[in-house]
Amino acid sequence: MNHFAYSKGQLYAEGVPLTDIASRYGTPAYVYSKQALSDHFLAYQQALSGKSHLICYAVKANSNLAVLKVLADLGAGFDIVSAGELQRVLRAGGRADKTVFSGVGKRADEIEYALKVGIHCFNVESEGELDQIQGIAARLNVPAAVSLRVNPDVDALTHPYISTGLKENKFGIGIDTAVTVYQRAATLSHIDVTGVDCHIGSQLTEIAPFLDALDRTLALVDNLSESGITIKHLDLGGGLGVRYKNESPPPIDDYIAAILNKLGNHDLTLILEPGRSIAANAGILLSKVEYIKDNGDKKFAVVDAAMNDMIRPALYEAWLNIESVVYRDSKTEEVYDIVGPVCETGDFLGKDRRLAIKPGDLLCIHSAGAYGFTMSSNYNSRPRAPEIMVDKETAHLVRARESIDSLMQGERTLPEAQ
Repeated sequence: MNHFAYSKGQLYAEGVPLTDIASRYGTPAYVYSKQALSDHFLAYQQALSGKSHLICYAVKANSNLAVLKVLADLGAGFDIVSAGELQRVLRAGGRADKTVFSGVGKRADEIEYALKVGIHCFNVESEGELDQIQGIAARLNVPAAVSLRVNPDVDALTHPYISTGLKENKFGIGIDTAVTVYQRAATLSHIDVTGVDCHIGSQLTEIAPFLDALDRTLALVDNLSESGITIKHLDLGGGLGVRYKNESPPPIDDYIAAILNKLGNHDLTLILEPGRSIAANAGILLSKVEYIKDNGDKKFAVVDAAMNDMIRPALYEAWLNIESVVYRDSKTEEVYDIVGPVCETGDFLGKDRRLAIKPGDLLCIHSAGAYGFTMSSNYNSRPRAPEIMVDKETAHLVRARESIDSLMQGERTLPEAQ
């Protein structure tokens, strides 16, 4: 179901016209659908019904407290990569014992905080990290549950910046050396080896790379069993893609069915860490056309959203569908580059888009619910956009727009010379 659809000639978010949201909260603005978030998460839960599992939403995709609260209320666990994300989970009502801590650069203070609140597991990315966790857990005299993130050297067939499962990537421990590291981990006094973790990348639109990585990971589980190390859970990470333009990612039911078929008789709790597939198409970025500019060879629609609000097109050359909020006759369509006010040629949201627009019109940038606001910045001293969540016929402000004054909090000039 599309939760952002036309009705009566204009786009709605669930039961609320986007024009109403723009009038009330201004633009640019992020708008999320509570129902879409719920539906996308529950698709995973329902597909895994009857199988021991934990769905850990990847907080980095969208960390707004209201988003986390919706998912926590549905029983979600969480995948975090910083102490800040862990604090957000707890503030939103999420459970520490359903939270896994990923990431290559966990600081000592972050590890200590996670141990004190009782997280479910650390996904360990290096032997140095393993030693760090052991030392802190011994000092606190608490056990630390760990899985090793293994790098299976599988090509995820995705953008190189979001591919994480090759030997050339910074993530994980090589699968060919993992048994040795596991054997050492099993000898450490305050380490509890519980699982194997494998995450090969993001925005995967084919099942084959997942299954290739799973084959190699299950072989490792079997090897560990022969070495006397029993693995309780298998964490396959996230990475399932979504439709932005003409991609055809597999339905969640098909993806889960293929994994369960491959697991066979392995008695393992399955952990998944979806982010994009839950949040991306549950949100949009709302923007207003400020100017129409024609340089003779190219027409530009200059809008009030910019690369600081949505960096994915500039960073990944990502394609996001852009539509007029109020429908206009297609006979007046022209081809535009949709660009922002930031002083960079890379500041664009879309290129060569056919639109019937004029100054003052509203545009909807679709598929903006994941890696949109969380990657936004204050470049050019631009306040970050507000976040609004729609629940049926009601729009709720879940993060206020930043002010210019808030951007300068904490800054100081040098004292005057005496």
